[in-house]
Amino acid sequence: MTKKPKSTPVRITESSGNVFADLGLANPEQELLRARLTLQIYRTIKHRKLTQMQAGEVLGIKQPHVSSLMRGQSGVFSVERLMDFLRALGHDIEIAVTTTRKEHGEMVVTLR
Repeated sequence: MTKKPKSTPVRITESSGNVFADLGLANPEQELLRARLTLQIYRTIKHRKLTQMQAGEVLGIKQPHVSSLMRGQSGVFSVERLMDFLRALGHDIEIAVTTTRKEHGEMVVTLR
């Protein structure tokens, strides 16, 4: 009969809700915003069954850049440019600024 190997305890750290902050990246709220916008672009292209060439024509970019977006790599595009892409794909963009009681405000993206 073989003995079971002893398991090593695993340390678990609760997430802050922003993986980019948890990883210690600079500007984590902006990175999360870019990721969410990129995800919505991906979903829209898939939903509309566009090829990467067709999506590039709609967005005004070359196919390799569409390929990067489809792989979640939005690094070369600003938040403003990603919002322009969503508008080109038929989405409305709404930005609401509200007062907070906290020391610093937070950024929230709601996808509907």
